[in-house]
Amino acid sequence: MSTEEVGAAHPSSESSRAKGAVFLSYASQDGAAAKRICEALRAAGIEVWFDRSELRGGDAWDQSIRRQIKTCALFVPIISQHTHERAEGYFRLEWKLAVDRSHLITPDKAFLVPVVVDETGDDEERVPDKFREVQWTRLPGGETAPEFATRIRKLLSGELVPLSAAPQRPPTVAGRRTLFLPTMFAVALAAVAAYLLVQKPWDARPAATTFTPPPHSVAVLPFVNMSGDKEQEYFSDGLTEEVLNSLSEIDELKVAARTSAFSFKGKDTDIGTIARTLNVGAVLEGSVRRSGNTVRVTTQLINAITGFHLWSHTYDRDLGDVLKLETEIASAVAGALKVSLLGDTAAKIELGGTRNPAAFDAYLRGRTLRSANVNDTFRARIAAFSEAIRLDPNYALAYAWRSLMYSNLPTPDFLNRQEADAREAVRLAPGLAEGYAALGLFFRQTLDFTQARENSERARALAPGSANVLAMSGAFLAGMGQFDEAISVAHRAVALDPLNENSHATLGWALLLGRRYREAIAAFSQAIALNPERDQLYVFRGWTYYLLGDLESARSSCETKRDHWESQGCLAIIYDKLGRHVDSESMLAKMRAKMGNAAAYSYAAIYAQWGNIPKALEWLENAMQLRDRDLEGLKTDPLMDPLRKEPRFQAAMRELKFPD
Repeated sequence: MSTEEVGAAHPSSESSRAKGAVFLSYASQDGAAAKRICEALRAAGIEVWFDRSELRGGDAWDQSIRRQIKTCALFVPIISQHTHERAEGYFRLEWKLAVDRSHLITPDKAFLVPVVVDETGDDEERVPDKFREVQWTRLPGGETAPEFATRIRKLLSGELVPLSAAPQRPPTVAGRRTLFLPTMFAVALAAVAAYLLVQKPWDARPAATTFTPPPHSVAVLPFVNMSGDKEQEYFSDGLTEEVLNSLSEIDELKVAARTSAFSFKGKDTDIGTIARTLNVGAVLEGSVRRSGNTVRVTTQLINAITGFHLWSHTYDRDLGDVLKLETEIASAVAGALKVSLLGDTAAKIELGGTRNPAAFDAYLRGRTLRSANVNDTFRARIAAFSEAIRLDPNYALAYAWRSLMYSNLPTPDFLNRQEADAREAVRLAPGLAEGYAALGLFFRQTLDFTQARENSERARALAPGSANVLAMSGAFLAGMGQFDEAISVAHRAVALDPLNENSHATLGWALLLGRRYREAIAAFSQAIALNPERDQLYVFRGWTYYLLGDLESARSSCETKRDHWESQGCLAIIYDKLGRHVDSESMLAKMRAKMGNAAAYSYAAIYAQWGNIPKALEWLENAMQLRDRDLEGLKTDPLMDPLRKEPRFQAAMRELKFPD
């Protein structure tokens, strides 16, 4: 067998003894050890399901494996360094099926009997939590003592109950600048960057309450890469995201967003916990095996409330048929969830795509590439999208995403390219939400708020189920003073993407600009809990405390990441209010040394809060001359309130032509 394949129990027929069978699940590298265990148990008269077949992943095999795990009496996962070293492999799928079933079995009934065949410790983190809740048996090299066979017989007969592990352990928990004050343009870029770059682990343990998810709600978990090549991970992840986006095109479906769904990647979290955390009634999971320009995708849809499978299928396709594949999967999921498909669903799903296999491959690389340096990541992705466009000059999605990448590198040259790509995406696919989102972001960067509003609203109308589009729209609406709508839109983004700190931060911005400070603090605190490493979140919460009048909490929050330039700007104001004027001046000097004139808008806000109105107006005029993107916040920024009655401030407002 190949290194990705797994031996599984596979009897020649399903006899009346099936419910007394033992299922052996192992990585192919442990095949010899598994065979020894199998032979010892069979010699003791115990039925064992053990498959040495090379065939994997077909419909018949897939259905047989699920049936066996559903009906076997004991599931024996064989644990070793091989199961630690590789996340891929069919044993991972078998383990997940077994864990899901174990939640339906009473605690005093044996089902899971983990066996270790090497020196792997019992603190191994790459095994499911459920495996660590019961005692492990050590059979080095698969050498099986008679006592183990005796124990298995007694477990099968009910004479023994499973032994808890000792000691019991808790589950393992595993561009330029943004605004000085969290204005809406910063949130737009954060929404783009978070959507493209951030995948934060989150291990939530929901309270034991009645689970009533919204009807027709689903999460798409990252498909397992079964290609035998770790470098193909981008392809399985990218294809998962394309399927997720396809489902989002179906109006009646509520689809958990990518960041939240992908936060469970590499974990053995059970389906019930995932569903409760994301508040969905169904979960779609699967695997991808790619060979050249052909791909096999095996998918299964699980009812998260009952734990039963609703539908499963295996697709064998050429890469040129991937658009059709996405449509087939989305339509099948909708049918299983009893959702009516209105209009031409295929046309919506396939809009802006390509049938060129090489272009599709380059596009998926562009969606998933990551470097240690953020700007390097954006440039690498631009190169990948450029390759996709070279291979298919009509690839509208590639144009839209390249435009979004340019938005994070806003030199004049990149701004021109950003606009050109966004317009080309809209021209090629007038119904593509990503094209309008990219064009709307360009107009926001160039301070054309009327055009920005038109394109933002168009994107939201075309993609009402996209958390990314909603977050960008909610941020913009709040900046324009449409607070009720902004807060409503941000709440929808949180519902779709509850484990993405940017969704909660967007809600915080809308609440802050709407002067609902206590609620904003709660939203920012939730964002920090999801991503404690994001410096700006502490600054944004600090500003909110400051505006609420709680100076000590504001100081504490902004001092958390005091080397960040926005933290220094925050502390320049707070120290001044606390009477620490020397420290206040020092913070401003540090900020000026880092940012130069690039933070003109921020200096205007500091001087406004210091009460130095002439200096504040001087820096505001500098910001206008520099076309500082942070000027998007001028209409609603609370820090600018001391300037609002000044004629020079009102002249700036008229020049910016904010829509009513």
